[in-house]
Amino acid sequence: MVSETEDVEKTSSATHKEDIEKTLSATHIAADQAVINSLKITSADTVYNDEAIKVLAQEHGDDAWSPEEEKRLLRKLDWQLLPILCFTYGLQYYDKAMLSQAAIFGIRTDLDLNVGNRYSFSSAILYIGFLFGSYPCSLLAQKYPIERVAAGLIFVWGICLMATAACTNHQGLWAQRFLLGLLEGGVSPIFMIVVGGWYRKQEQALRMGAWFCCTGYAGVVSPLINYGLGQIKGSLSPWKYMYLVAGAITIIWAVVVYFFLPPDPIRARGFTPRERYIAVARMQENNTGVRNTHWKGEQVMETLLDVRFWLHFFIALLMMVGNGPYSTFTPIIVQNFGLNPLNTLLLTIPAGFITGCIELAAAFAAYKFKNKRCIIMLCCQVPTVVSCILQWQLPRSNKGGLLFAAYIIASLGGTYAVLLGVVMANSAGYTKRTLNAAGVFIGYCVGNLIGPLLFKPQDAPAYAPAFIGVLATALATMALIAIYWYLAVRDNDIRDEAGIPEGFDHAYEDDLTDRKNPQFRYTT
Repeated sequence: MVSETEDVEKTSSATHKEDIEKTLSATHIAADQAVINSLKITSADTVYNDEAIKVLAQEHGDDAWSPEEEKRLLRKLDWQLLPILCFTYGLQYYDKAMLSQAAIFGIRTDLDLNVGNRYSFSSAILYIGFLFGSYPCSLLAQKYPIERVAAGLIFVWGICLMATAACTNHQGLWAQRFLLGLLEGGVSPIFMIVVGGWYRKQEQALRMGAWFCCTGYAGVVSPLINYGLGQIKGSLSPWKYMYLVAGAITIIWAVVVYFFLPPDPIRARGFTPRERYIAVARMQENNTGVRNTHWKGEQVMETLLDVRFWLHFFIALLMMVGNGPYSTFTPIIVQNFGLNPLNTLLLTIPAGFITGCIELAAAFAAYKFKNKRCIIMLCCQVPTVVSCILQWQLPRSNKGGLLFAAYIIASLGGTYAVLLGVVMANSAGYTKRTLNAAGVFIGYCVGNLIGPLLFKPQDAPAYAPAFIGVLATALATMALIAIYWYLAVRDNDIRDEAGIPEGFDHAYEDDLTDRKNPQFRYTT
């Protein structure tokens, strides 16, 4: 039940909204921006509106700001936010991909994973945990302070990671991997919400890519760390030291996230009232809102009936089938060349470096070139297609060609890095944006679940059926991206032809979704 105070606030907000609507109807077009800017927000209904209006209602000085002020704010934000997002995501990939490196240091023998598909399922079950964890974590992040939710998840998953060293059979490892996925499942959706609340649409692509490319660069650092840990001659198997060290680092990092992650412009510490105002006011351009803690059933239904939601989901799903050979089987494929475990680790480093560079380059291109994101995603799929054909057709004696194919297969990461920004840019309404963030991540999980299971022990060492499957899903991903591109362009044209120009007058009113706000335009 809504409190009396909220009733008063809603009545005042409704009156304020009616005044704006009268101005709009009097002109028969979108209200003049000067008129909108002259209206003063005197109440803050945060049940139906975005919480950003609380900042706009406070004393902040001149409504206008200079480009220099905005640049200083953006620079300050980048320095405070991006290092935390980048290190956290790199750490997450380091933790969850540890299995592929532990595989060449005895974990398959110690836990009896060489039987049937036990090893493949050990990788896949992590993403079943992701599936169960992503939506609850997203809901927690909307209802409670994001930085506390993120820090709590990271702290517990660090403990869970260390517990891997106590596993004595494959059943114990499966349970641990499921729980790890359950805890890590909220990181991507939470980070997407954070970036979507701080940055303009055109700025989001580069920032999303900045933290996502750390999945590749973590593949450069982790083999070096595990190269050293793999040489320990102690009472434990080398793979156990790997998990203990990674878990301890994760637990320490959770404390950093708790105290230093800037969650959104409304609650972030260390920003002046003037900086908060600029951070919120400039986000009107997105037409997506900043934060609203009230779960809205009508936005849930709209999301589930929106074809874009399902395109986000299936693009992520089909694309990430190709991540199976990269994250789970690359070290094993390289070791099949006849190398020892330590040299195998060193030869996997270029794969991580190339993947990280492709992801970062794709994000930078999306930032630099407006409305070229679908083209960039299509381009990033091409090396994955080429890799699958090479892995399928080349003879096993052509080690150079096979190694090159292993290095470029994860270029699909560039597609996903850009897709994250597209999802945030094209989803308005806080509940709808939260659902889209979780939806694309669920697609990511299902794809990663399917990928490793395509690699059957009887198909080793070529795994031809698996690479045929990855090739098919990569081509299907390209087809869905083309459909998404067409729909975005079509809907923008329809709105243009209706005579309603793009505008930002109602960015924080009624927490409008992209479908209900005729001034909204889709990023392509």
